[in-house]
Amino acid sequence: MSADPATIAYYQASAPRYTLSFGQAPSRHLDRFLDRLQPGARVLELGCGGGRDSARIAERGFDLDATDGTPAMVRKANERFDIGARVMLFEELDSHGDYDAVWAHACLLHLSHVDLKDTLFAIHRALRSGGWHFANYKLGDGEGRDRLGRLHNFPDAQWLTQIYRQAGFTIEDAETYAGEGADGTQRDWIALTVRRSG
Repeated sequence: MSADPATIAYYQASAPRYTLSFGQAPSRHLDRFLDRLQPGARVLELGCGGGRDSARIAERGFDLDATDGTPAMVRKANERFDIGARVMLFEELDSHGDYDAVWAHACLLHLSHVDLKDTLFAIHRALRSGGWHFANYKLGDGEGRDRLGRLHNFPDAQWLTQIYRQAGFTIEDAETYAGEGADGTQRDWIALTVRRSG
């Protein structure tokens, strides 16, 4: 399992723009996800980007561990919000029962199908029993690159829910909605809120 160099390079070069354009409001699904957690829960954020969701998680009193695979994004997040974000690629996640929740907004969609399966097992291991996980994906018909050259897994909903179940998750909520990517393409997205079984 390894990060896609072209995708990392895109975000490394685009970090200043992302910090400015997406730094204002937290993700639409975040507060509803956080409402499921116990006060003070330990939350791992994957793909924290410019830190907008990180800031909200910390503001609500949760114990945040914000991570991103792009050094420039981590620097911008820490400059803007002072959240103690650290550089970590998805394949470097090697925790065992350390977190109550894993928040992964619009980031796991950049993994290949094979790497996504491996990452879901790693997330499962990182969660405590009954822990929560959120991720959203652009739906499609298989792996490819968008107009900006970023790798996407573009899964169909049936395959995606199947691999989550195989990784040991119970799907608590699945919402399909229309959204526009950074490349300007309109697609259907799916937002999954799942829970570690056992």
